Amino acid sequence: MAHFKDNITADSLAERALFHLKYSRGKDLRSATTFDKMMCFSHVVRDMAVDGFIATQRQYLDTDVRRVNYLSMEYLIGKMLANNVVALGIVNESREALKQLDITVEEILELDVEAGLGNGGLGRLAACYLDSLATMELPAYGYGIRYEHGIFRQEFENGWQKERPDEWLALGYPWELVRPEYTLPVCVYGRVKKNFQPGKGASDVWEDFQVFEAVPFDVPIIGYGVNTVNMLRLWKSQPAEGFRLDVFNQGDYVRAVEEKNWAENVSKVLYPSDYTYAGKELRLIQEYFLASCSVRDIIRRYRKTHSDFTKFAEKNVVQLNDTHPTLAIVELMRVLHDEERIPWDKAWEITTSTFCYTNHTLLAEALEKWTVDLLQRVLPRHMQIIFEINHRFLQKVEINHPGEGELMRKVSLIEEGAHKQVRMANLCVIGSSKVNGVSALHSELLKTETMPEFDKVYPGKFTNVTNGITHRRWLIKANPELSELISDQIGEEWMKDLSKLEGFQDAASKRTVQKRFMEIKRAKKVELCETIKELTGYLVSPDSVFDVQIKRLHMYKRQLLKAMHIIHLYNTIKKNPKATVQSKTFIFAAKAAPAYLIAKSVIKLINTMAEVINNDVDVAGRLKVVFLPDYNVSLAEKIIPAADISEQISTAGLEASGTGNMKLSLNGALTVGTWDGANIEIAQHVGEDNIFIFGNRTEDLAVLRRKGYNPWSYVDKSEDLQAVLEAIRDNIFDRTQPDLFKDLYNEVTEHGDFYFYLADYEEYIKCNEEVDKLYAKPSKWAEKAILNVARMGWFSSDRSIQDYCNDIWYLERTPVDMTADIL
Repeated sequence: MAHFKDNITADSLAERALFHLKYSRGKDLRSATTFDKMMCFSHVVRDMAVDGFIATQRQYLDTDVRRVNYLSMEYLIGKMLANNVVALGIVNESREALKQLDITVEEILELDVEAGLGNGGLGRLAACYLDSLATMELPAYGYGIRYEHGIFRQEFENGWQKERPDEWLALGYPWELVRPEYTLPVCVYGRVKKNFQPGKGASDVWEDFQVFEAVPFDVPIIGYGVNTVNMLRLWKSQPAEGFRLDVFNQGDYVRAVEEKNWAENVSKVLYPSDYTYAGKELRLIQEYFLASCSVRDIIRRYRKTHSDFTKFAEKNVVQLNDTHPTLAIVELMRVLHDEERIPWDKAWEITTSTFCYTNHTLLAEALEKWTVDLLQRVLPRHMQIIFEINHRFLQKVEINHPGEGELMRKVSLIEEGAHKQVRMANLCVIGSSKVNGVSALHSELLKTETMPEFDKVYPGKFTNVTNGITHRRWLIKANPELSELISDQIGEEWMKDLSKLEGFQDAASKRTVQKRFMEIKRAKKVELCETIKELTGYLVSPDSVFDVQIKRLHMYKRQLLKAMHIIHLYNTIKKNPKATVQSKTFIFAAKAAPAYLIAKSVIKLINTMAEVINNDVDVAGRLKVVFLPDYNVSLAEKIIPAADISEQISTAGLEASGTGNMKLSLNGALTVGTWDGANIEIAQHVGEDNIFIFGNRTEDLAVLRRKGYNPWSYVDKSEDLQAVLEAIRDNIFDRTQPDLFKDLYNEVTEHGDFYFYLADYEEYIKCNEEVDKLYAKPSKWAEKAILNVARMGWFSSDRSIQDYCNDIWYLERTPVDMTADIL
């Protein structure tokens, strides 16, 4: 079968780049900037993607395949240019072509734009899944929002996090195709009235609503080494009627653009702050915006080949990535029942057969809820439908479980109280055919702890799909030197099928491979040292252990526990400056939600510690602490290959899965972690001898909670812990502000230590001592690190997607033929 790469040469790429330089950028080589060259070469690669995209869509349409529609509020796709060049297999050709433009690949890659479409693991997972779906030649569409600003650009001011606008679209984005012909109206507010028709009874009609529009932008997602190019469709909001010339001419300049500003705000920022009523309202509208546009776009595409809805669920599966797109369930019901006049029971059967739901959290505060009052105000007809869904559902529960009032209360969509709320997770479960967790432990706890009543009502509906990562970005692209070492040992088949990576474990005991592996690791550390110097000004040694904790800043993820360990080491040195302490560089990168004040205090603490420890003559370089600002995919690609230690120290039972743990292990970092999330499965695959597990397990913490956990009992019996806590309480790092970190001290003492820092502290210190002992044996360390790499094949997102296909989606592989003329 013909492929993209056929007939592609360095000369043809250079010729096409010069064409775009002239006709897309309006420049010649003499006047072109580095940015011009990056943009024009990006358009060359996009041209190739468009060829595949057109062929792929034609294949799907002609064969009327079953498709998955992946709805997610976040897609952290990272920089696309290098990723797409790798996927197309034109790395060498690109390097040679760019020489003809008098520039290097490295120079233009530095200027590629990172899309501000996500914040954390949810978005990185979605991006990995899109990559795998295309590579595995599976019919798929991603749906999201084209945020004008990403979550925020993080800067540090006097050690405190400061949020700045993320202007990622300011210079244009070469990877998108705007589709104004598919613009959709979106309706909000208004009221519902009864419409009586003779002989037909009364129907509910939504009217007097406010209308704005959604414009789709498509980003091609290129499969690795195949012809499939799937699509990520991102919606941008705009006013249905923009500038009011009549109002402007009357002199009311503010009101003239009021509607325009209001409509554009919907896709302005990822996760607008919901600490005000207006913020909550905007976030709800944002979620409905994604749900409504995506559902109606799926219907539009379905109608190309179908005149009724009898096969809608057969041809479409909609995967809800967390609860943010939940309103898609209600929107499909509204369209089917109100607009298509399909009877309720049949519409509900179609809806529940179409949707599936991925749960990402066990934290009660993270299970989304919306007040009934707000929903009635913004989406009055949808609130009616939710009430009707709940009424019919509870009737069935009462029939099947008579007299179980507590069960009814727990599974109801409506949470009673002073302000009634709609439980979106409950709606997802009721409205979906399958519900999955994202690691074995998480899925089990979902059934036994978080939603046991639903497991009783719907036996068999809950299942598990452990998360995965795409090695194409996180190993082949991020660490080409390690990839080359692997290929030298076992060939290149692993690049397409990561399960083949297991062959690399035979090389783990070879001294020559160990030596080369550690040389590669050090080279990556040298590169990261330059980044650290550039971003923080700190000089760190590549010969120190790089101890890495990179993830969203949350108290349950316990960055503060790592800080406590560093204070322990610092205290040890201050007591005895000649003490033997392993030279370590502690690397943090994380963003805290703008209103999450205690998490921001952790950032301030670590930055304050860094300023003192990094300049203390007693420490003499044995400890360095760096907090890298504005953590994103590009920064992760630099940190992960350089890491020696991967910190995965969440409170047991609270991390759904994690994917950073997989990326770090895949690049040869040894995990220090709790028995939580996917750490468990990593331990099972790499071997418990090749991972450092510490701390209380989920069942242990349940016992502590039941007995009445007292954090002071741990403080009283440990002088070391007392000293660490006092260092935080009294702020020994800045005596001029002694009360600065009292909130952190109180969090783990007076306020009950909800996340069990103190219960796990002693084991954590001992665990790190074991790490140091192993690092003192370079050959043994290298062997274990290589075994981590070799045994991570199961954690490919390709395997995750195959699990979805086998148990939830039932998709069929659909190869794309590039031989036919695409015009």
